[in-house]
Amino acid sequence: MTAQEAPGAAAQANNPLANMTAFNMQDYYIGDVTESDESANQFWFRYARPFSAGDTNWILRASLPINTFPTAPDGDKETSFGDLNLFSAYLFDTGNPAVSFGVGPQITAPTAGKDELGSEKWSGGLVNVLFNGADPQFQYGYLLSWQDSFAGEDDREDANFAAFQPFAFYQLGGGTYLRAAPIWVYNLENDGYSVPVGVGIGQVIKRGKTVVNMFVEPQFSIADKGPGQPEWQVFLGLNLQFLN
Repeated sequence: MTAQEAPGAAAQANNPLANMTAFNMQDYYIGDVTESDESANQFWFRYARPFSAGDTNWILRASLPINTFPTAPDGDKETSFGDLNLFSAYLFDTGNPAVSFGVGPQITAPTAGKDELGSEKWSGGLVNVLFNGADPQFQYGYLLSWQDSFAGEDDREDANFAAFQPFAFYQLGGGTYLRAAPIWVYNLENDGYSVPVGVGIGQVIKRGKTVVNMFVEPQFSIADKGPGQPEWQVFLGLNLQFLN
């Protein structure tokens, strides 16, 4: 990565609405799960692709986790694919190509390989994303989502979740940056919640038409309620963006 390429590539490397095909592999190692004192892990595959419909621009993102969690009644750990989430966001013309704003629908399908590691519910809702990369040194934004279950197994608790992910990135130069991107979740069905915070570091490397983004971000809970919430976790990622 040259000095001229670094600021632009690094500034857009964490943009979830970037006009580039992307494939991300992200992992949450959860060191302590509330009400169990066990560890857990959630590994995510994420694929995003921009597309056009008529005169409108959209982005489609698919996310599938591999979950490893302690399960009732003995706390034995089980591992399997979790539920598949899809969202499609309409991209508004903000008048500034460095500022992205999108709104659209999302749906979650009950694809978990084991009942304990998924909701067994179909859910639908909305997603809203903002990314401001106008400043080459400091970028920020958020991902706001809500979804409610509408079909599935009657004997399982309804799924009704809201999540807010604020994110901020501070470029140190040469593709190295500081980051904070926790996800705050609230369960509207049972009033459970999780509010982690953290600061990490990342490195962006541009190789030809591929932007490679690697990072690690320890996170700690400052407020939580209910079982299955992370007391602390380490967020690791390898994000790939493919320039057209």
